[in-house]
Amino acid sequence: MIYAQILAGGKGTRMGNVPMPKQFLALADKPILIHTIEKFCLEPRFDAILVVCPADWLSHTQDLITKYVTDSRVKVVAGGSERNATLMKGIRYLQETFGRHADDVVVTHDAVRPFVTQRIISENIDAVLQHPAVDTVVPAIDTIVQGEADAISAIPVRSSMYQGQTPQSFNVKALVDAYATLTDEQKASLSDSCKICLLAGQPVTMVRGENLNFKITTPYDLRVASALIEKRA
Repeated sequence: MIYAQILAGGKGTRMGNVPMPKQFLALADKPILIHTIEKFCLEPRFDAILVVCPADWLSHTQDLITKYVTDSRVKVVAGGSERNATLMKGIRYLQETFGRHADDVVVTHDAVRPFVTQRIISENIDAVLQHPAVDTVVPAIDTIVQGEADAISAIPVRSSMYQGQTPQSFNVKALVDAYATLTDEQKASLSDSCKICLLAGQPVTMVRGENLNFKITTPYDLRVASALIEKRA
Protein backbone atom coordinates (compact mmCIF):
# COMPACT_ATOMS: atom_id res chain seq x y z
CA MET A 1 0.00 0.00 0.00
CA ILE A 2 1.05 3.60 -0.55
CA TYR A 3 0.67 5.99 2.37
CA ALA A 4 1.26 9.69 2.96
CA GLN A 5 2.23 10.92 6.39
CA ILE A 6 2.06 14.67 7.05
CA LEU A 7 4.19 15.54 10.06
CA ALA A 8 2.38 18.26 11.97
CA GLY A 9 3.81 17.59 15.42
CA GLY A 10 6.07 20.64 15.79
CA LYS A 11 5.57 23.46 18.27
CA GLY A 12 6.97 26.20 16.01
CA THR A 13 9.13 27.97 18.62
CA ARG A 14 11.02 29.96 15.96
CA MET A 15 7.79 31.60 14.80
CA GLY A 16 7.88 33.89 17.84
CA ASN A 17 4.97 34.90 20.04
CA VAL A 18 2.07 33.17 18.31
CA PRO A 19 -1.02 31.61 19.91
CA MET A 20 -0.69 28.17 18.30
CA PRO A 21 1.80 25.88 16.53
CA LYS A 22 2.80 27.33 13.17
CA GLN A 23 1.06 24.63 11.11
CA PHE A 24 -2.28 26.00 12.33
CA LEU A 25 -1.55 29.65 11.50
CA ALA A 26 -3.58 31.21 8.70
CA LEU A 27 -2.12 31.44 5.22
CA ALA A 28 -4.53 33.50 3.15
CA ASP A 29 -7.97 31.96 3.73
CA LYS A 30 -7.08 28.76 5.61
CA PRO A 31 -4.45 27.18 7.90
CA ILE A 32 -1.04 26.24 6.50
CA LEU A 33 -1.75 22.59 7.34
CA ILE A 34 -4.85 22.53 5.16
CA HIS A 35 -2.96 23.91 2.14
CA THR A 36 -0.49 21.04 2.55
CA ILE A 37 -3.13 18.34 3.00
CA GLU A 38 -4.91 19.50 -0.15
CA LYS A 39 -1.76 18.94 -2.23
CA PHE A 40 -1.64 15.31 -1.10
CA CYS A 41 -5.34 14.75 -1.69
CA LEU A 42 -4.69 15.45 -5.40
CA GLU A 43 -2.58 12.27 -5.66
CA PRO A 44 -4.90 9.31 -6.37
CA ARG A 45 -2.32 6.64 -5.57
CA PHE A 46 -2.41 7.19 -1.82
CA ASP A 47 -4.41 4.57 0.07
CA ALA A 48 -4.38 6.71 3.23
CA ILE A 49 -3.18 10.20 4.17
CA LEU A 50 -2.20 10.38 7.82
CA VAL A 51 -1.82 13.68 9.70
CA VAL A 52 0.26 13.32 12.87
CA CYS A 53 -0.19 16.28 15.23
CA PRO A 54 0.57 17.25 18.86
CA ALA A 55 -1.65 15.37 21.33
CA ASP A 56 -2.90 18.66 22.80
CA TRP A 57 -4.06 19.78 19.35
CA LEU A 58 -5.69 16.53 18.22
CA SER A 59 -9.25 17.79 18.55
CA HIS A 60 -8.40 21.10 16.87
CA THR A 61 -6.73 19.30 13.95
CA GLN A 62 -9.72 17.01 13.49
CA ASP A 63 -12.07 20.01 13.53
CA LEU A 64 -10.03 21.74 10.81
CA ILE A 65 -10.05 18.67 8.60
CA THR A 66 -13.80 18.25 9.08
CA LYS A 67 -14.28 21.88 8.05
CA TYR A 68 -11.96 22.04 5.03
CA VAL A 69 -11.26 18.50 3.76
CA THR A 70 -13.77 16.09 2.20
CA ASP A 71 -11.30 13.31 1.31
CA SER A 72 -12.12 10.24 3.45
CA ARG A 73 -8.52 8.98 3.13
CA VAL A 74 -7.34 11.64 5.60
CA LYS A 75 -6.88 10.36 9.17
CA VAL A 76 -5.49 12.08 12.29
CA VAL A 77 -3.42 10.67 15.14
CA ALA A 78 -1.33 12.15 17.95
CA GLY A 79 2.44 12.25 17.46
CA GLY A 80 5.41 11.65 19.74
CA SER A 81 7.90 13.80 21.63
CA GLU A 82 10.12 14.55 18.60
CA ARG A 83 10.17 14.13 14.82
CA ASN A 84 11.26 10.53 14.45
CA ALA A 85 9.14 9.35 17.38
CA THR A 86 6.21 11.02 15.61
CA LEU A 87 7.13 9.29 12.34
CA MET A 88 7.28 5.88 14.00
CA LYS A 89 4.05 6.43 15.90
CA GLY A 90 2.32 7.20 12.63
CA ILE A 91 3.74 4.05 11.04
CA ARG A 92 2.50 1.95 13.96
CA TYR A 93 -0.99 3.37 13.43
CA LEU A 94 -0.88 2.55 9.71
CA GLN A 95 0.29 -1.01 10.36
CA GLU A 96 -2.31 -1.60 13.08
CA THR A 97 -5.10 -0.16 10.90
CA PHE A 98 -4.21 -1.51 7.45
CA GLY A 99 -1.89 -4.44 8.19
CA ARG A 100 1.77 -5.09 7.37
CA HIS A 101 2.94 -5.77 3.82
CA ALA A 102 6.51 -6.07 2.57
CA ASP A 103 5.91 -3.57 -0.23
CA ASP A 104 4.23 -0.85 1.87
CA VAL A 105 5.71 2.62 1.31
CA VAL A 106 5.19 5.94 3.07
CA VAL A 107 5.74 9.46 1.71
CA THR A 108 6.44 11.77 4.67
CA HIS A 109 6.17 15.56 4.45
CA ASP A 110 6.47 18.62 6.68
CA ALA A 111 3.07 20.16 7.35
CA VAL A 112 4.62 23.62 6.90
CA ARG A 113 5.81 23.08 3.32
CA PRO A 114 2.52 24.00 1.58
CA PHE A 115 4.06 24.71 -1.84
CA VAL A 116 5.07 21.12 -2.60
CA THR A 117 4.22 20.29 -6.21
CA GLN A 118 2.42 17.32 -7.69
CA ARG A 119 5.57 16.53 -9.66
CA ILE A 120 7.61 16.19 -6.44
CA ILE A 121 4.98 13.98 -4.78
CA SER A 122 4.58 11.77 -7.85
CA GLU A 123 8.34 11.34 -8.34
CA ASN A 124 8.74 10.41 -4.66
CA ILE A 125 6.17 7.64 -5.11
CA ASP A 126 7.82 6.40 -8.31
CA ALA A 127 11.26 6.36 -6.67
CA VAL A 128 10.28 4.74 -3.37
CA LEU A 129 8.56 1.89 -5.19
CA GLN A 130 12.03 1.05 -6.55
CA HIS A 131 14.35 2.09 -3.67
CA PRO A 132 14.25 1.72 0.14
CA ALA A 133 14.63 5.43 0.88
CA VAL A 134 14.19 8.70 -1.03
CA ASP A 135 15.10 12.27 -0.14
CA THR A 136 13.92 15.44 -1.91
CA VAL A 137 16.81 17.86 -2.42
CA VAL A 138 17.86 21.01 -4.24
CA PRO A 139 21.47 21.85 -5.18
CA ALA A 140 23.15 24.21 -2.72
CA ILE A 141 23.40 27.72 -4.20
CA ASP A 142 25.62 29.25 -1.53
CA THR A 143 28.90 27.76 -0.36
CA ILE A 144 28.35 25.47 2.63
CA VAL A 145 30.63 26.26 5.56
CA GLN A 146 31.12 23.86 8.46
CA GLY A 147 32.27 25.33 11.75
CA GLU A 148 32.40 25.04 15.50
CA ALA A 149 32.98 27.64 18.23
CA ASP A 150 32.98 30.54 15.72
CA ALA A 151 35.74 28.94 13.62
CA ILE A 152 35.46 27.34 10.19
CA SER A 153 36.49 23.70 10.22
CA ALA A 154 35.69 22.75 6.60
CA ILE A 155 34.34 24.13 3.33
CA PRO A 156 32.94 21.22 1.28
CA VAL A 157 32.92 21.33 -2.51
CA ARG A 158 29.65 23.04 -3.38
CA SER A 159 28.96 20.94 -6.47
CA SER A 160 28.33 17.90 -4.27
CA MET A 161 26.26 19.76 -1.65
CA TYR A 162 22.46 19.73 -1.54
CA GLN A 163 19.81 21.17 0.72
CA GLY A 164 17.34 18.63 2.04
CA GLN A 165 13.60 19.19 1.79
CA THR A 166 10.60 16.92 2.13
CA PRO A 167 8.92 14.66 1.08
CA GLN A 168 11.16 11.91 2.37
CA SER A 169 9.86 8.52 1.36
CA PHE A 170 10.54 5.02 2.64
CA ASN A 171 9.77 1.37 2.24
CA VAL A 172 8.06 0.94 5.61
CA LYS A 173 9.66 -2.38 6.51
CA ALA A 174 13.14 -1.14 5.58
CA LEU A 175 12.69 2.00 7.70
CA VAL A 176 11.35 0.15 10.74
CA ASP A 177 14.15 -2.44 10.51
CA ALA A 178 16.77 0.31 10.17
CA TYR A 179 15.42 2.23 13.16
CA ALA A 180 15.52 -0.92 15.30
CA THR A 181 19.26 -1.31 14.65
CA LEU A 182 20.18 2.15 15.97
CA THR A 183 21.61 2.73 19.41
CA ASP A 184 20.06 5.29 21.78
CA GLU A 185 23.04 7.56 21.06
CA GLN A 186 22.44 7.33 17.31
CA LYS A 187 18.71 8.01 17.75
CA ALA A 188 19.55 11.11 19.80
CA SER A 189 21.74 12.39 16.94
CA LEU A 190 19.00 12.19 14.33
CA SER A 191 18.07 15.51 12.78
CA ASP A 192 16.67 13.97 9.62
CA SER A 193 14.66 10.82 8.92
CA CYS A 194 16.80 9.72 5.97
CA LYS A 195 19.76 9.55 8.37
CA ILE A 196 18.05 6.52 9.95
CA CYS A 197 18.65 4.60 6.73
CA LEU A 198 22.17 5.95 6.20
CA LEU A 199 23.25 4.93 9.71
CA ALA A 200 21.87 1.46 9.04
CA GLY A 201 23.83 1.19 5.79
CA GLN A 202 20.87 1.56 3.45
CA PRO A 203 21.14 3.66 0.25
CA VAL A 204 19.11 6.86 -0.11
CA THR A 205 18.01 8.00 -3.58
CA MET A 206 17.52 11.67 -4.43
CA VAL A 207 14.53 13.35 -6.10
CA ARG A 208 14.80 16.92 -7.37
CA GLY A 209 12.94 19.45 -5.23
CA GLU A 210 11.95 23.05 -5.91
CA ASN A 211 13.14 26.28 -4.31
CA LEU A 212 9.50 27.21 -3.69
CA ASN A 213 9.07 24.05 -1.61
CA PHE A 214 10.39 25.91 1.43
CA LYS A 215 9.56 25.38 5.08
CA ILE A 216 7.58 28.09 6.86
CA THR A 217 9.64 28.46 10.04
CA THR A 218 9.90 32.18 10.88
CA PRO A 219 7.62 35.25 10.60
CA TYR A 220 9.59 36.25 7.49
CA ASP A 221 8.81 32.88 5.85
CA LEU A 222 5.12 33.38 6.60
CA ARG A 223 5.17 36.83 4.98
CA VAL A 224 6.83 35.39 1.86
CA ALA A 225 4.30 32.55 1.72
CA SER A 226 1.40 35.00 2.09
CA ALA A 227 2.79 37.13 -0.76
CA LEU A 228 3.07 34.06 -2.99
CA ILE A 229 -0.52 33.05 -2.27
CA GLU A 230 -1.77 36.57 -2.99
CA LYS A 231 0.17 36.73 -6.26
CA ARG A 232 -1.28 33.40 -7.41
CA ALA A 233 -4.78 34.53 -6.50
